Amino acid sequence: MSGDVAFQWHARYLQQAAWTRDLRKYLFEKAGIKSARRLLEVGCGTGAILREIETPAALLGLDLNPAALTQALIHAPAASPVCADGLAIPFPDASFDIVYCHYYLLWVKNPLQAVTEMKRVTSPGGHILALAEPDYYARVDKPEALRPLGERQTQALKRQGADVGFGAKLAETFFQAGITLEETGTIQSGVKEPSVWEREMEWAAIKADLGESASSVEIQKMKTLDDEAWARGERVLHVPTVFAWGVRPT
Repeated sequence: MSGDVAFQWHARYLQQAAWTRDLRKYLFEKAGIKSARRLLEVGCGTGAILREIETPAALLGLDLNPAALTQALIHAPAASPVCADGLAIPFPDASFDIVYCHYYLLWVKNPLQAVTEMKRVTSPGGHILALAEPDYYARVDKPEALRPLGERQTQALKRQGADVGFGAKLAETFFQAGITLEETGTIQSGVKEPSVWEREMEWAAIKADLGESASSVEIQKMKTLDDEAWARGERVLHVPTVFAWGVRPT
């Protein structure tokens, strides 16, 4: 990962972190973050979430990507990076009070195994959080002329290996892993129009997702339709994104 690419990914992760900031504050408080001793993020990326956590707990971030962890050292210096696979977390049973992930399970080949591993390294009575897992099959794009954009992006994510409908399966996955589910639901998104920066970041992600499946002319045409719809106040873009908070039984 080059410096420029790493920066772009970090910017994207920061955008995603902003979407769940209020939810994280609520769930971390419920999970007792102020009294926690050890906390682990699985799939921490460049540290966009870890950098915002205020806690006396020891913070650890696990990721398979060494370049992302190098960025995490810069952005979240209070956290200790661990280069490892979330399907085989290299810690003993009951090592952490809180274990969480964020836009992670949709990319995992075996999400049930990943959640089971998260449960294993959580202390009995400790908390497991999946903060954001989207369901692209339920994506809404309006006006109708922009519906093909959502369909093409969803198909592009599938080709990259994502389980684009995993959000709808999140609660069941927690149940199958033997986690006592405390709360689950869809993240409530604000109704305000995104800023110019947010829209440009979204389009940078769309271009990256579509890759060679769409020409630059096609992408520019869709972007023009998108800009015009926002200007008319007619644009709707909603991807239902699900969270789950559970406890490891004692």
